[in-house]
Amino acid sequence: MPDPGIEAIRALLAARPRPTELAERRRRLDALGTQYALAADVQIEPVSANGVPAEWNSTPGAEASRVLLFLHGGGYVAGSLRSHRSMVAEAGRAAGLRCLALDYRLAPEHPFPAAVEDAVSGYRYLLDQGFTPPRIAFGGDSAGGGLAAATLVAIREQGLPMPACGWLVSPWVDLESTGESMVSKAGVDPMVQKPYLLEIAALYLSGAGPRTPLASPLHATLHGLPPLLVQVGASETLLDDAVMFTRRAGAEDVAVTLEIWPEMIHVWHLFHPKVEGGRKALAAAGDFLQRHLG
Repeated sequence: MPDPGIEAIRALLAARPRPTELAERRRRLDALGTQYALAADVQIEPVSANGVPAEWNSTPGAEASRVLLFLHGGGYVAGSLRSHRSMVAEAGRAAGLRCLALDYRLAPEHPFPAAVEDAVSGYRYLLDQGFTPPRIAFGGDSAGGGLAAATLVAIREQGLPMPACGWLVSPWVDLESTGESMVSKAGVDPMVQKPYLLEIAALYLSGAGPRTPLASPLHATLHGLPPLLVQVGASETLLDDAVMFTRRAGAEDVAVTLEIWPEMIHVWHLFHPKVEGGRKALAAAGDFLQRHLG
């Protein structure tokens, strides 16, 4: 039987189709993420992370020495601290840690590699604040999942110590959108379609090649990355992005776990107040983060 929560979200998305104007797209994603009230016990503290706007996000009992650095989705052109605040808070609650969410620069105003530069700056900020790499995790969804993977590669290339682990949700890692699921899942994915992905990829790349490793980490050398958890829905066009990336990472000796969640759509975690699968996926991510952060 179809998950009633997902069916309700499908109806919601059908009633709120993606607009054509970029400003409207940004407002729509913020609205989707803020339609549910933030839990009353979540504490938010704005901060500048080496010049990058950010916010600390914590719930009661969070261990102050452990942190999840989170990078929101939105195709590199949308998304914000507001759109993902509830999802980040519940991930932190599940893992028993604090979260630092970054409001990295967006395209087309700030194309590649601005987002990668900001994410590396956010990591350097945590190191400067005294957090030790074994107590730091990376996380991100959709474009933010691809950005998290790319940032791990950039950290390795810059000779910085690796964080403990990474959590990638529905990661967009192939800006050419070559996966077979772009076609096979097009009829069941209510959020992301190939023409849209190619449109926003062009805005983000701004002339850079779509196989540039720090833009499309599917084409990066992944050896040396920390353990990864990749979560993806069975009903999304980005399914093969996750599968291809996981295969590539595993072949390069990265400890990687792939979870394909039946019936789930793109970044179903955003809808966790109404979707049981979203709550369960956040709990699974919390378990993974707890194990690897000690």
